[in-house]
Amino acid sequence: AGLLLVVALGNAAGCRASNAAAVVEHPGDRPARVQRREFRPELNGRWIGNGISYGPHRDGQDPTKGIHPSAAEFREDLALLAPRWRMLRVYASGDPIETFLRVIDEDQLDIKVMLGAWINTETRETPAGDVEAIPEAVAANRAEVEAAIRLANAYPNIVIAVSVGNETQVSWSSHKVRPEVLIRYIRQVRNSVSVPVTTADDFTYWLLPESRAVADEIDFLVTHVYAMWWGRTREQALSFTKEKFAAVRAAHPQHLVVLGEAGWATRRRTEGAEEAKLMAGVASESEQEKFVCDYLAWTTANRIPNFYFEAFDENWKGDDHPDGVEKHWGLFRADRTPKPALRCVPLWE
Repeated sequence: AGLLLVVALGNAAGCRASNAAAVVEHPGDRPARVQRREFRPELNGRWIGNGISYGPHRDGQDPTKGIHPSAAEFREDLALLAPRWRMLRVYASGDPIETFLRVIDEDQLDIKVMLGAWINTETRETPAGDVEAIPEAVAANRAEVEAAIRLANAYPNIVIAVSVGNETQVSWSSHKVRPEVLIRYIRQVRNSVSVPVTTADDFTYWLLPESRAVADEIDFLVTHVYAMWWGRTREQALSFTKEKFAAVRAAHPQHLVVLGEAGWATRRRTEGAEEAKLMAGVASESEQEKFVCDYLAWTTANRIPNFYFEAFDENWKGDDHPDGVEKHWGLFRADRTPKPALRCVPLWE
């Protein structure tokens, strides 16, 4: 969901978006491609498609305040992740992610990474009803895109793809950008790297006809499906995930579709919050374990490339309430102790 994944920058003000707006062409924007680049989740000939989303910030750290993990903490996390996952997803390309990639490189770990470029809202509405640019947001987005390009080219043996923007188009996004802005950044990245390039968004966006303009610009498509946010119980969750994933595939038959996020939270508020109104499923470690076992059996049997959401609980997210659901999607707790669901994830052999 939209507020779950802010890993690099704080949200800027909302903007007025128009899916009908024309794409502004710039010299060299349009990628001269004959065919899409293939996203291949493989390592030494083996399928590594059961990936995981990784938000690295621990208790006391906060990316919105510039407080990031150290190289030693990245090494600790990778020691926990590498035995089970060989494909990780990160959401940004700022300083901590460069440290993260450097650690993987220095330690010669057999891990592939889908790099992110976090894109924030670039415009706001004035009291008079006009739309104006947010200069600091524009500058931050440009710096983020340039960093993603630099890192993808600096670590070609690690970076397997670049995802430009995360949930920037779906109607409820807290960091929505106009489609022509997103397309311009996608083109910039794709013209500057050799790996496949994509953007990630909720399944509801990819089912809209207007999503085709963005889909035309990317090499493969990344969708998010959260049965829990859609009021499903754990017993209904896998069938809901399968249904929506199949619908996105049917809407974009020319694309490989990657399930970029799906998961089950272990704690949530049951009153006085949006999650209490929208969620019906029980949030618990035992329910998460059942969902993860079912989910991985399906993705493995059908070779569905995916990034389970997520590796670690992240207490910096959301408000100050300790039960806020955004904090509790991890397969490890914030203190790095494992939850029971980890038993469902096989060791890499």
